[in-house]
Amino acid sequence: MSYTPQYSASNPQPQPTPTKRDDRKLIYGILIVALLGTWAYIIYDKNKTKESITQLQMEYTNVDSARNVIEQEYNDALARLDTATGNNTELQGNLSERQAEINNLKKQILAITSNRKATAGELAQARNLIGQLNSKIGEMVVEIDRLKGENKVLTTNNQELNTQKQQLSTEKTQLEENLTTTEAARRQVEDVASTLHASNMNITPINIKGSGKEKETTTAKRVDMLRISFNLDENRVAASGEKELYVSVTGPNGQPVTLASGSGTFDTREEGSKPFTSKVNVQYEQGKRSNVSFDWKQDGKYQTGDYRIQVYHNGFKIGEGIKTLKKGGLFG
Repeated sequence: MSYTPQYSASNPQPQPTPTKRDDRKLIYGILIVALLGTWAYIIYDKNKTKESITQLQMEYTNVDSARNVIEQEYNDALARLDTATGNNTELQGNLSERQAEINNLKKQILAITSNRKATAGELAQARNLIGQLNSKIGEMVVEIDRLKGENKVLTTNNQELNTQKQQLSTEKTQLEENLTTTEAARRQVEDVASTLHASNMNITPINIKGSGKEKETTTAKRVDMLRISFNLDENRVAASGEKELYVSVTGPNGQPVTLASGSGTFDTREEGSKPFTSKVNVQYEQGKRSNVSFDWKQDGKYQTGDYRIQVYHNGFKIGEGIKTLKKGGLFG
């Protein structure tokens, strides 16, 4: 028979010993969850970082691409500027003010584009400056076209003036040549016109007596000298002063008579070189008639026959006379 213990208030019933709880599973679970959360965060953060890097790379690429575009736009603007001014250096003086503005813009643009750390905002500012630069270059191109047009007109005018100048120079040369020719012709006319003319030619054979008394004679052997006289007519071209006359005497034998002294040759206008017997200097007053008289003695005896006496002035024969000397009679 079994025994069942009896419990009473005085003998309390024994309490069962509680079973010990195992918390390690819970801790492991919490650790696993935490670890998974950490890895999830790490993966998430890595992805966000990668996205940021990618975004930064894209932004850098965009900035670099924008810089390249801006630099290309800047280079294109400079090319336009060189094209506009490179062949127009003569116009630069007229464009100095615009050139100063352009140089200032170039300086600002270059300061931004040369900065590799320039921000997108700074690049945008550079693009705005390039727009201003292109505007200034456009204004310069218009100004250059206007100045080139003015220069073209000036060049045309200069060409016309040069043509007129050359024509005037040619005409001046022709006028000078004509004037020279005219002056030479005038001098020639005056030279010829200034030639004196002899009139009333008179040849008187003279015999000189022992007493010195003179007597006219036509007998050759009695002639001691010939007295030649004539008038020089009025001439309003010939200047007053001493005039040189050449006297050429041709003897009865047809030969020129020359003297031991005082004879020679001279040039005539129509007969070439000619011998002269004697030379006479006379005073002449312009526009007035004057008388000339001089004596000519032959070195030897006078011959019978005709003595031809010719007077020359300025290369021209201005007077001529003939005197015949006769053979004397029984008592001649």
